[in-house]
Amino acid sequence: MITTLSGDTSRLLATVDFVKEQDTATLLPLLLPGLDGPELRALVEHCRFSHAALLVFPSDEAELEAMLTDCGLVGVTPRQPSVVVRERLAVRHRRRAAELDVGIVRRAVVGADGAHRMVEVFALTVPPGSDLDTVATRERERQHETHVGFDVVAPDPLVLRGLCATFARYGATPDGGGYNPHEDGTVFYFGAPAEAKGGYGRVELYVPGDHRDLLAAHLDEHRARQPAETLLRLLTGAWTTQALSTFAQLRVPDAMDGDRAVGVEDLAREVGARPRNLTTLLRYLAMLGAVTEGRDGFRLTGTGALLRDGAPGSMRALALMYGGPFYDSFAGLGHTVRTGQVAFEHHFGENHFDHFARDPLLAELFDQSMAAGAAMFDPVPAHPVLTAAAEASGGATVVDVAGGNGELLGRILTAHPRLRGVLLERPHAVEAARARLDEAGLGARCAFLAGDFADLPAGGDVYVLSRVLHDWDDERCREILRHCARAMPDHADLLVVERVLPSDGSVSLATAWDLHMMCNVGGRERRAEHYARLFADAGLTLVDRSPLPLDGHVLHVRKADPTTE
Repeated sequence: MITTLSGDTSRLLATVDFVKEQDTATLLPLLLPGLDGPELRALVEHCRFSHAALLVFPSDEAELEAMLTDCGLVGVTPRQPSVVVRERLAVRHRRRAAELDVGIVRRAVVGADGAHRMVEVFALTVPPGSDLDTVATRERERQHETHVGFDVVAPDPLVLRGLCATFARYGATPDGGGYNPHEDGTVFYFGAPAEAKGGYGRVELYVPGDHRDLLAAHLDEHRARQPAETLLRLLTGAWTTQALSTFAQLRVPDAMDGDRAVGVEDLAREVGARPRNLTTLLRYLAMLGAVTEGRDGFRLTGTGALLRDGAPGSMRALALMYGGPFYDSFAGLGHTVRTGQVAFEHHFGENHFDHFARDPLLAELFDQSMAAGAAMFDPVPAHPVLTAAAEASGGATVVDVAGGNGELLGRILTAHPRLRGVLLERPHAVEAARARLDEAGLGARCAFLAGDFADLPAGGDVYVLSRVLHDWDDERCREILRHCARAMPDHADLLVVERVLPSDGSVSLATAWDLHMMCNVGGRERRAEHYARLFADAGLTLVDRSPLPLDGHVLHVRKADPTTE
């Protein structure tokens, strides 16, 4: 072990000297050849050379401290767990992450320019006689974790996107990264271009805070360069659905805490699970960002908290639906693609509306799952059509067609106290909506009608079709829209809330829901121009559209002017 320690100490001393000698303005052009002028000045303004890093392999904590002292890296900064490097080592060497005791120690170094920087030491503990010796040998040979790091000065998303784009323009390639909850920091790794100088093949951008939204695109690009890994991750998507659904079904999120870690033994007792099996599930969910793992157990993240029962914006019902009936029916996707028959009907023997209506618990779950996407509705009450209706001198009436449990209509009536509402739905859904709006103190301003589209009441001022048309084929959509056109007075407006397929083929949730609707309902998502044709066929015209969260849109529709036809 003395020879090993000497080798690691020599590497560490070279790293200390490098950090002392370099500065941001001279190091960046070495790593990104060709970088000069305004772009170099912009990078120097927004990020600074902060550290160089390497991975060493002490047998224990005392040996690590001795190594640091020999290199003049004295201090009291404690060793912190390294989530990112531990996961990378686990994947690279096909080991369980729990077997790898990887920590980070940062010690200060003063550069020749007087700037204070760090040497970042990753330490994988390799006890005497451990089979981790082979891991240490390979890592010393290949230096995967050796890198130089830059701190992003202002963690603004636009700045971060610009930095990543500049790195890419000068040949750097995405090479992984991760979010470390122990430090609340996000790491973006890049592979330096082949012609880079300075002796470091990897570059890190470290950003304070949680930037997993931007990190996801960075990691996707990294995986795209590794097609086998990408395909394997895609093929395990079904596991993700079931893991999240099981997490919700067992009510584990309700037993967890977002501020402190909870031990697995305590969690298992509360939810009625086996500790070892629950641990396996939670570690998988940690990869997904639903929980984080620490020394004292697991802590719930903001993402995982959305699976709590009754939490604001809860998506628990959606997880149970996607992991339950819709999961079963998706096994028949091939049947739908081959024959055109709806997989849900092929599997359950009836369409999903009838199937859910016959089972009160399933019907309630379906209505709750529809409300689980309510974030899409947030801007709807502020739509100019509704604002203008609320300001009308005699008041106005909003007719919510197939309005589910009243989630959207309730938001509209709450935002505009002078509006009245009418909700048309199936009998069981009408009762659920009545109870919901009564509880919110809105029932006295709303009429409830049980019926079908043919029963649509005339004389309303604003009609709303929210996530209705995508349930049906074109002919049924025309029929529904004709019912709307007949009921609407000439002054009335129709607001259609749907996910709209992008015309340029860009990534959108609408594309995923297009597949879902085909498989489970026999419906489809559509492009804006497709909707415009359906409206025209029913004597209506598309006035404009505005975006909503979750890739939704509001399509503003009015009766066509017969004088222009």
